[in-house]
Amino acid sequence: MPKLYVKEYSRALAGKNVCIACRQGILWDHFDSIMADIKFLTRQGIQTSLYHNIPNRFANQKTLNKLIKRLADTKIVRVPSVTDFYSYVLDHEIHVHKLIFLERKCLINRRGQRINALTTEAVRRTLTAYGDMIANTNFRGALERICQRIEDGYYDRVHILPAGKHSIRNELFSIEGSGTLIANNFTESFMPVESNSEMNLIDGILKLYRSEGYLKPRTRQYLQANQDNFYVTLIDGIVVGCVEKKSIDRQTVEIGALAISTRFRNQRVGLFTLKAFMREMTRQGYRRFISLTNNPKLIDLYRQMGFEEERQGMFPERRSQSPGVAVFIKNTFP
Repeated sequence: MPKLYVKEYSRALAGKNVCIACRQGILWDHFDSIMADIKFLTRQGIQTSLYHNIPNRFANQKTLNKLIKRLADTKIVRVPSVTDFYSYVLDHEIHVHKLIFLERKCLINRRGQRINALTTEAVRRTLTAYGDMIANTNFRGALERICQRIEDGYYDRVHILPAGKHSIRNELFSIEGSGTLIANNFTESFMPVESNSEMNLIDGILKLYRSEGYLKPRTRQYLQANQDNFYVTLIDGIVVGCVEKKSIDRQTVEIGALAISTRFRNQRVGLFTLKAFMREMTRQGYRRFISLTNNPKLIDLYRQMGFEEERQGMFPERRSQSPGVAVFIKNTFP
């Protein structure tokens, strides 16, 4: 189970509206899990609403009453059975911070891998490339309308989640997420670390990279001792990336611990973080940038930014600390 950062993420969500839309079959199959997740949100001070389409029949009265009783602080809306579920939700729920559709699956690519985050433009490309992989044809048709509503400013964020235990809380309170996020207004900011809460999220992001074998372990003690050397990229006030300043000499700085949360990889957040870091280091007087890495994606990013592999044996002391790891360098001297 992913680690939850409830304190850190709650600050960005408190007082905002989160709407959950769930069709009757999925709600039947995951009733207790969905109830528990929605109650979890309300305990964090988040305004919640639930759209469902369980028919208003005598046989369903016990379940409908249970919804009302267990979700006393949640606005509950029953979609008429004769109405298209997705059209009804999109017509009636406007100006919400997050709209969550609980489905059987999140969006996946041709390799069967979860798609973490998309812009509306990317959603349309995805539908063209492999929209046939979305089993629910009604939902596939609704995606274009969802994109249009986002572009018209009705929703800040739309999430498509696979229904299941802790699915909603894992999506909203973990670094990895559990489904697919669709949004356009990703606005990044870059700044030095300011709080222990930010260090908690850095710790979580770096642990994910360490498990992939691309970063040396950094203990919590190391992070606390070197907090002044870490910088973060934030989206919606939440840390989504980090980088560490490692001074080599008066003119040379190493780019260390460049890492992006799983949710925002392949969204050019890494490029933003690298550019912002280099601007800040240039302001501080550094003119040479180096990085030691064997991460193929990071190497591609460095080459894109004009870095070259250093093959003359410069920085022997630093190389000795990471034997077998390639050194990339970029000079910005006038």
